Amino acid sequence: MKRIVILISGRGSNMQVLLETKLDAQIVAVISNNPSARGLQFARSAGVETKLVNHRDYADRTSFDKALGDAIAAYSPDLIVLAGFMRILTEQFIKRFSGRILNIHPSLLPAFSGLDTHRRALDEGVKLHGCTVHFVTPALDHGPIVIQAAVPVLPDDDEERLAARVLQQEHVVYPQAIRWFLEGRLAIEGNHVRLSAAWRNPVPIISPLPK
Repeated sequence: MKRIVILISGRGSNMQVLLETKLDAQIVAVISNNPSARGLQFARSAGVETKLVNHRDYADRTSFDKALGDAIAAYSPDLIVLAGFMRILTEQFIKRFSGRILNIHPSLLPAFSGLDTHRRALDEGVKLHGCTVHFVTPALDHGPIVIQAAVPVLPDDDEERLAARVLQQEHVVYPQAIRWFLEGRLAIEGNHVRLSAAWRNPVPIISPLPK
């Protein structure tokens, strides 16, 4: 059975969904850089081993990433899942686990990479917003895209309402992307992900719908 390590920095809502989802894999550990991360208690209550690698204990990002990588490697994972892990990883770390790190980002990448995605989407007046699961590469938020989900931006949306609607879709597409990985259906070709036996005749998404 394949092995998964999840990294969190806060409440870890996507982690919680993954722990409650029937995946054909074992979640062997949840690791956080933040001793106050609420998700650690949830993971322990679910019977999953937890570990803290506090970034504040290290002089620089390189030494922290080395310690974090060593902690992860001790579990021999097939896949590392970033679930609200709020640290930028060094190129050395990413190369160490190349092709085995997935992240979910709250925008339709490559639009709105980085922080404050929902505010920026509202400020730009986009009609569709959403989330993206992608492989992690040294280019921040620009790794090969596995799956995306779009939601309409409604006239009365604020950041909180829009974020909540996007989060609902995160909880759908992240487990799906991980299932595809576990099934060996994802192949990285350059900056593209090919999904074997993908669906055909996709339905276009239009927002707002014309009357």
